[in-house]
Amino acid sequence: MNEVNLLVNEVNKYVIIVAGGKGERMRSSVPKQFLLLAGKPVLMHTILAFHRTYPDMRIVVVLPADQLDAWADLCLKFQFDVPLKVVTGGSNRFQSVRNGLDAISGEGLVAVHDGVRPLILPETICHLFTEAETHSNAIPTLTPKDSVRLDFEQGNRVIDRNFVKLIQTPQVFQLNKLKAAYVQEYEEAFTDDATVWEKAGNKVYLTDGQVDNIKITGPEDLIIAEAITKMRFELRISNYEV
Repeated sequence: MNEVNLLVNEVNKYVIIVAGGKGERMRSSVPKQFLLLAGKPVLMHTILAFHRTYPDMRIVVVLPADQLDAWADLCLKFQFDVPLKVVTGGSNRFQSVRNGLDAISGEGLVAVHDGVRPLILPETICHLFTEAETHSNAIPTLTPKDSVRLDFEQGNRVIDRNFVKLIQTPQVFQLNKLKAAYVQEYEEAFTDDATVWEKAGNKVYLTDGQVDNIKITGPEDLIIAEAITKMRFELRISNYEV
């Protein structure tokens, strides 16, 4: 283990998992974070990904007020007992993350992650925390595989896709600096935590993301997530047998 990884292991680590979605685009009456993936609610897969990577990590889950009872019922039903703190969300993602930050005290590194990205891998989580320790933040990205055009009122033009980055979560930051960034007033341009961080005067550090770290927003995403989960399970069994 190198010096950087040793340092990260000594740093307090937190994750805020924002799970404020509904089932509208899923065409479901069940919030998408509560839909079953491989026999377990999506949100539980997401939580376990972080807990298994860093068992001592402090986990904050942000949920809408009207979903708190449903979550408590699911935890009983599935005997889900991972230590975590549940916080009520706000009227938008910005306010929900701020509420999550308010529930954390101390210093260290904090990740902010979408509750409906359950396929995040331990090696990705470790990579992002290591990068954030060095650069004060780490934002996972992918370069698009398709051709990219910029569309505007006067027409459109092709742009080099190598200069375009698709942004993922978890996004990891120095806790105190992110808290300071969230003191500012909400703006519609705050589409993720990196934009809030940047508006506060901080430099955004981009790093490699994870191709199959998909966000479950529609029915097709759940089908893909099921297939990936099954493939991973079969690979583990195969490697174990070998």
